[in-house]
Amino acid sequence: MKKIDIQYRHEWKHEISFSDLLVIRQRLRAVAEPDPHAKDGKYLIRSLYFDNRRDKALREKIDGVNMREKFRIRYYNGDTSLIHLEKKSKLNGLGAKFSADLTVEEAQNIVAGKTDWMRDSGRSVVQELYCKMQYQRLEPKTIVEYTREPFIFSPGNVRVTFDYDIRTGLSCTDFLNPGCVMIPAGDAGIILEVKWDAFLPNIIRDAVWVPGRREVAFSKYAQCRIYG
Repeated sequence: MKKIDIQYRHEWKHEISFSDLLVIRQRLRAVAEPDPHAKDGKYLIRSLYFDNRRDKALREKIDGVNMREKFRIRYYNGDTSLIHLEKKSKLNGLGAKFSADLTVEEAQNIVAGKTDWMRDSGRSVVQELYCKMQYQRLEPKTIVEYTREPFIFSPGNVRVTFDYDIRTGLSCTDFLNPGCVMIPAGDAGIILEVKWDAFLPNIIRDAVWVPGRREVAFSKYAQCRIYG
């Protein structure tokens, strides 16, 4: 069996003010590059998260379980020509992500509970989600939508993002439907995320520093579950 080399990454999250965003954004523009996939410096992300009836993923996040995972399907800027199924894992505060591409039909089938095809898909993440939909009873739970401004810095493979305008689809799980009503997820603010591999260059550390700001364990999925 081929050994899978898992690349865990470091991650910081800070909740910041709008004035903080303006200052940090200006600093980053001087030292980092905007993500080339962003349009006008930003993009809209819509994800569908999975959980079971006991809210396993939600409870593990809230309780700070040291080893946990969650599954989601995601696409960008309303463009369904490229849809990703992603598994995010956490271990000792470090994160790793595994992904596979889905067609529109495959994504819609998962939402509709038509999952038999997943077993023989030949994609490990798809097959793993299928297994956990069977024995953990994972199911589509909540749509999470927000705007992201991303910056990249090659040394250290650093990625810095601002996430804001976080919205939830409440009980709607038809995330491919552009008409699904989205509402603000409570009073969620602006989230600054910094991710890197082995080291975080001082130039980025200095650029994102804000006096008095502390690291937070913020989860957009948990925030979007505030209504149920």
